[in-house]
Amino acid sequence: MKKYPRTEKYDNNWVSENWMGPNPLWLLEELCEHMELKPGMKVLDMGCGKGITSVFLAKEFGVTVFANDLWISATENLKRFEEAGVAELVFPVHAEAHALPYAEGFFDAAISIDSYQYYGADETYFPCTYSKLVKTGGQFGIVVPGLTREFDKGYPDTLKEHWEGEMFSFHSKNWWRRLWEKTGIVEITACYDMEEPKEIWQPWAKWAKDNLGFNDVEFLNSDTNNDIALIVMSAIKKQTTPEV
Repeated sequence: MKKYPRTEKYDNNWVSENWMGPNPLWLLEELCEHMELKPGMKVLDMGCGKGITSVFLAKEFGVTVFANDLWISATENLKRFEEAGVAELVFPVHAEAHALPYAEGFFDAAISIDSYQYYGADETYFPCTYSKLVKTGGQFGIVVPGLTREFDKGYPDTLKEHWEGEMFSFHSKNWWRRLWEKTGIVEITACYDMEEPKEIWQPWAKWAKDNLGFNDVEFLNSDTNNDIALIVMSAIKKQTTPEV
């Protein structure tokens, strides 16, 4: 499996105490290979969970991060940011994806790791809401779970037994590219399936089975045709958001 040297600097126990899906630092480090982040930039970390991606962004790139999540309280995340020594760069925000408290064009970049599929698969979300948050010339980046191609039923037969309703937000890289590209708002700079997605997913799956009773291990094992994907997509905003 590909190595992630930036992530290796972080304590494995700290990561596993705070992750809420496949190692978010691996996913973020992969994404950041396709983004240009510099000190002083304002970055939205959308659906940050317990904020370890926000800590990573602040420490590795010196950017100012707005750590936005619905499920984890801002107060809880603030404590984590203080303990990590990044409270001067990372600001916790508790807000729902359709009710974000930010001005249009406020951010230099918007990033989402393993969360955008929950709200962003809606055809109108990117052009009407998300794209407006980033200034012209700014950057977008997401990593989402998905499938290597589209299926007539929405999923391959091998995954039927473990398929749940929220998984209908799992799509192919071409589907995600088209979703953003057709708006005319951005130029896609990268869109691909990560190598060895199940190997990346497995450590979280084993931990979640032992600690939360999740069935991700069975889900991954049932994927005998290797249809599961982890999709990386980045883009640059090339025009102001049109009125919709």
